[in-house]
Amino acid sequence: MTPTLHESILTKLTLLYGADAAPELLKRVLALVAEPAPMPDTLAISERDVILITYGDQVHREDEAPLATLHAFLKVRLAGAINAVHILPFYPYTSDDGFSVIDYRAVNPAFGDWDDVSRLNADFRLMFDAVINHISSQSAWFQAFLRDEAPYADYFITVDPAADLSQVVRPRTLPLLTPVMTPSGEKHVWTTFSDDQIDLNYANPDVLLDVLRTLLFYVHQGADFIRLDAIAFMWKEIGTSCIHLPQTHAIIQLMRDVLNLAAPSTVLITETNVPHEENISYFGNGRDEAQMVYQFPLPPLTLHTLRTGDARALTRWAANLKPVGDQTTFFNFTASHDGIGLRPVTGLLAPEDVDALIQLTQDHGGRVSYRSLPDGSKSAYELNISYFDAITHPGITVQQPVTAASRFLVSQAIPLALAGVPGIYFHSLFGSRNDLAGMAATKRERSINRQKLHYDALNAELDAADSIRHQVYTRYMHLLRIRTAEPAFHPLGGQTVLDLHPAVFAVERVAPDGGSRVVALHNVSGKSVTVTPPGGQRWHDLVTDTVTDAPEITLRPYRVAWVKAV
Repeated sequence: MTPTLHESILTKLTLLYGADAAPELLKRVLALVAEPAPMPDTLAISERDVILITYGDQVHREDEAPLATLHAFLKVRLAGAINAVHILPFYPYTSDDGFSVIDYRAVNPAFGDWDDVSRLNADFRLMFDAVINHISSQSAWFQAFLRDEAPYADYFITVDPAADLSQVVRPRTLPLLTPVMTPSGEKHVWTTFSDDQIDLNYANPDVLLDVLRTLLFYVHQGADFIRLDAIAFMWKEIGTSCIHLPQTHAIIQLMRDVLNLAAPSTVLITETNVPHEENISYFGNGRDEAQMVYQFPLPPLTLHTLRTGDARALTRWAANLKPVGDQTTFFNFTASHDGIGLRPVTGLLAPEDVDALIQLTQDHGGRVSYRSLPDGSKSAYELNISYFDAITHPGITVQQPVTAASRFLVSQAIPLALAGVPGIYFHSLFGSRNDLAGMAATKRERSINRQKLHYDALNAELDAADSIRHQVYTRYMHLLRIRTAEPAFHPLGGQTVLDLHPAVFAVERVAPDGGSRVVALHNVSGKSVTVTPPGGQRWHDLVTDTVTDAPEITLRPYRVAWVKAV
């Protein structure tokens, strides 16, 4: 251990728990690390890294553990294109499709066991969820709290319901405090997300130490990437917004320090569905906090771009993206298990454009979720809809399936081209539609994009040449194989956004060593346009493997062209 790292951990502990307690806590933190590991020279990612986002029971077949079924499916369908898998919480849970965790260190027996996870890790890099803002009301920790048992009596946050909590930023419309009975009387516990998701009390250092043990356990079980779920709300202080507090950043920095000591190639990724400047604050100084953050403005901006056939808002935003450091990058995605967040485009889209996205979602069969504001009013928080059906009205898809697939594919090519690591939701890769029946069954809006699929039925659709699934999957895989073989798409490579035409999102990517350049062109409109990329008189299109013997390139409607000067 270097003195600098020693001092860094001590500084964080002092900020959180005071100078008197910090030295002893430092000893306890260091005792968690069996043997320090050498620090790598660079972030352990490359252009080959593409992460599939999926539930552990996303595909199933009879008499087989879902994790084993998922592994078998991915080996057959993803070979040579995707090398990493984000398994959404696969632990025992009580609600929220896995995000109300009962036991952080167990595999849900309905999904399989740790051996299934290990076998998946033999073929894919893995991302684990650390759902550590809260834990299930049925967890052993909270059940012990309800019995007033040490040490768990101080593992959760209790608040006088008369306290002024009006400044607290709310991601939901549900009550912030939940009453519970204990042997010592009624208590009101802090529940940011639901009454089944009880927030942990990080003001108690024992909570932090237990969470650090969990992160190191995940590394031991094969996690190359650890996603810190809903992390912005982790520290509470009455009289503040209780979001993005300095103590929250200090805890994440301390986690980074501990991982740098024990497993420095592990990548921390923060999930903070908030406006852009708040989101990127979790990069810290570029060396001391998360190495990756979710690129939350990208899903709604891309949807706006395809809705209008106009790339200018996306171009303006992307042109202002600057790397925080040479060891940080974005997690670029358009869809996930959650909806399309609207807060991240605050200040990026005009209110009328946001209203148009809300109307589009409703017109296309989706739903809209709301959150509570401090004044008691409600604000649209996210759009609940499959990304495929968000991009194109289902009625148009029926009439023009090839055009619908092309519109969708250009929306997916954009995050593949941008600097960062692509994250692809399972349902996007396979062209899934709104699951209205699933949403009706659960009575939860997010279920519209969380359908579980049968192994044989999905494979049959993928093999049917006239199906939407086949068209999306085969063309997506083609783009992925090109992307992962091209050094210019390295996540830490150079990026210059080009303003070539209002209907074209264009970005030049350069390999970190400067040896390879690609100009990625995306026509987001239904009309052919001609553009002249800089730096070439002849162009080789990697997507079509054809050469244009002229400096200008004509892009038919919704065409993706990734070109190199020849």
